Amino acid sequence: MKKLNLPFGLLSIVIAAFTLSACQHPDRSSAIPKTDTIPVALRPLVNSGADASFEATGTFTTDDETLLGFKSGGVIEKIYVREGDAVNVGQLLARVHMDEVDARMSQVKLSVEKAQRDYERAYKLYHDSVATLEQMQNAKTALDVARQDLKGIQFNKQYAEIRSTSNGYVLARLAQEGQVVGPGTPVFQINGANEGNWELKVGVSDRQWAVIQEGDTAQVQADALGDRSYRAVVRSKSEGLDPASGTFSVYLRLLEKPAGKVATGMFATAKMRGSRSKQTTWQIPYEALLDGNGKEGYVFISNDGKTAKRVKVMLGAIAADEVTVLAGLENAEALVVSGSPYLVDGAAIKVVKTK
Repeated sequence: MKKLNLPFGLLSIVIAAFTLSACQHPDRSSAIPKTDTIPVALRPLVNSGADASFEATGTFTTDDETLLGFKSGGVIEKIYVREGDAVNVGQLLARVHMDEVDARMSQVKLSVEKAQRDYERAYKLYHDSVATLEQMQNAKTALDVARQDLKGIQFNKQYAEIRSTSNGYVLARLAQEGQVVGPGTPVFQINGANEGNWELKVGVSDRQWAVIQEGDTAQVQADALGDRSYRAVVRSKSEGLDPASGTFSVYLRLLEKPAGKVATGMFATAKMRGSRSKQTTWQIPYEALLDGNGKEGYVFISNDGKTAKRVKVMLGAIAADEVTVLAGLENAEALVVSGSPYLVDGAAIKVVKTK
């Protein structure tokens, strides 16, 4: 290497020029800011329908099961039927001792007679200018009140007996002769089985409940009725969870009269298909959901694999590790299932795993 021998002053000028040139042309790679990318895991979104068809078990009942009792209560004098007995409309089932009712009616009748005499006397005295108009009007009011009391006791006497409200069977007898019962206390449970109003009460999950509507059809089959299936239709569905079974109740009315004998409580199976079964839904992992409140929440999606987008979704059933999304993902291609807590809307992402 050849060594340059430059005067000290000239060497200083060369060094200064080189330094200035370096300041005027910085490194471009260090001048451009770098944006952090968040590593995430994506899952392709595939919409699916709710269960197209399913089976549910339940028990037979009728739509007119009724609890019968006495309006005024008292001591039960006589019960004429037992559990399992067939009954007809208007048939006498039980009655209470009438002594108290009859005594009360006698008192009211005497009150009416006295009020009638008082009014007639006041009426005559008023027209003879002895009694005032107010006295005659008060006597008339007392008579009207006594007559209304008589109507009330006559009405109550009718309900000192229990009569069947339908053609059916006694499902339960809840009291015995000689027992004191209060007003409205159930004494019998009956149904209208002979009217043919049979229906099947089945328990379904929340997801199945969501796709069922009134009027949907079903096929009912019971071991006690042989291999034949019977057409049924959804009459109604409950609007709340049954705490005893942990399911939602759906009532299926039979459209055909069973060929065999049917009893309340008999088990059967229903094959059902909800009319909302084509509804688009998505099943997403619970950890992908952000800020969920039971009805709605937020998730991050990505359509290009490079940018995350925060979207609002409507929620359906929520399980231990999975959430049903009813709406909000129609235009999404992939869901961020890992790394969501570190993202903001529009953040750059790096796909490290696809689930």
